[in-house]
Amino acid sequence: QVQLVESGGGLVQAGGSLRLSCAASGGTFSSYTMGWFRQAPGKEREFVAGIRWSGSITYYADSVKGRFTISRDNAKNTVYLQMNSLKPEDTAVYYCAASKSVLRVQRRDEYPYWGQGTQVTVSS
Repeated sequence: QVQLVESGGGLVQAGGSLRLSCAASGGTFSSYTMGWFRQAPGKEREFVAGIRWSGSITYYADSVKGRFTISRDNAKNTVYLQMNSLKPEDTAVYYCAASKSVLRVQRRDEYPYWGQGTQVTVSS
């Protein structure tokens, strides 16, 4: 069983930056594909970014491409989401997720393990 704990959320002005972290425990972190998702009030949870076990293959939603960067440190059992040029529409609860076997990293139903989420609020 994998436990995931997100941190790094907060309130930031539009154009600012935040770095989210997700610390994993209870499993072999280096064997998991990791994903970041977000959910805004009244909306469905949506894919933001994903990274394969080695860190060499990454995926991004079109809405964040060029602004967000996902990375991982397998020695620290941690995945990161660097968010730059933040916009008010990026406001959401951000969740990290883990899966040993993912065909389509954008699909939230392929991730059995989820963190509790961290709130990101971008003011205009």
